[in-house]
Amino acid sequence: MSLPLEGRSAIVTGAGRGLGRAEALELALLGAAVVVNDFGQPGRDGSGAASATPAEEVAAGIRAAGGRAVAHTGDVADHQQARELVELAVAEFGQLDILVNNAGILRDRMVFSMSEDEWDSVIRVHLKGHFNTTHFAAAHWRARSKAADAPVYGRIVNTSSEAFLAGSAGQPNYAAAKGGIVGLTTSTALALAKYGVTANVICPRARTRMTADVFAGFQEPAGDGSEDRLDPLAPEHVAPLVGYLASPAAAHVNGQLLVVHGGMVAVVERPRVAAKFDTKQDAFTYDELDALLTPHYADRPAGETFAAAEVLGLKHE
Repeated sequence: MSLPLEGRSAIVTGAGRGLGRAEALELALLGAAVVVNDFGQPGRDGSGAASATPAEEVAAGIRAAGGRAVAHTGDVADHQQARELVELAVAEFGQLDILVNNAGILRDRMVFSMSEDEWDSVIRVHLKGHFNTTHFAAAHWRARSKAADAPVYGRIVNTSSEAFLAGSAGQPNYAAAKGGIVGLTTSTALALAKYGVTANVICPRARTRMTADVFAGFQEPAGDGSEDRLDPLAPEHVAPLVGYLASPAAAHVNGQLLVVHGGMVAVVERPRVAAKFDTKQDAFTYDELDALLTPHYADRPAGETFAAAEVLGLKHE
């Protein structure tokens, strides 16, 4: 019996540790040849010297288990290095079939205290990094589709965050980048569908190097004989969804947003229009808007915004 991703090739960015590592291993387990990308800086804020070790160790582990993998240690936020990443996948495996964007950093601070560099660096790695790899992968698939005069196989899985959905107060840069990734994904999904490519976005929750302090108080398996149980926040809870979205089975899943963690997957509905108001004149005036909108919002719960904080309460039942 063949594996669902047998004969496919994949790129996973930020795959030297944490979520990206688990995703790369899952894709390899499902039969894909994997380019393991990681810039290798030790600090979760993107600080420290770049290192080839994280990516090379994951690639070596895949090969030792009988899979195919190569390491790429470039910075996906650099346009040229992202081009080289896609070119490496094509050169090593003949073509690219799957792109999983995961690379990111954190530089948390309240909006009134955040520096320009703290804003720019997070937007650069997350949002520009997702764009760069998507741009070159999309060009590859479009060219192949045009040459074949038929759709090809292409899968993009992007990584957003509950910080975008819930409105994380201390992460304006991160929440903005993750919101931008959702917009990039839905636009890409519509643009590439005719070429046979799908693009979806996940909001994962996992205990990794980036989030160790965030989830420090969350339950871990107790030391009472249950240590063999998987940590509810282990990245391995997220990786199977990435494998599914990368597979032929998900051919009709496109432009979707899914929250995933701890044995749970939630499909998030797109925004709906809650109310609509029409002017009784040629154009609205201040007084007319005051008469319509002020009563509409008067009875809303204090603190309710467009953010969907209720997603933070989702859990496996």
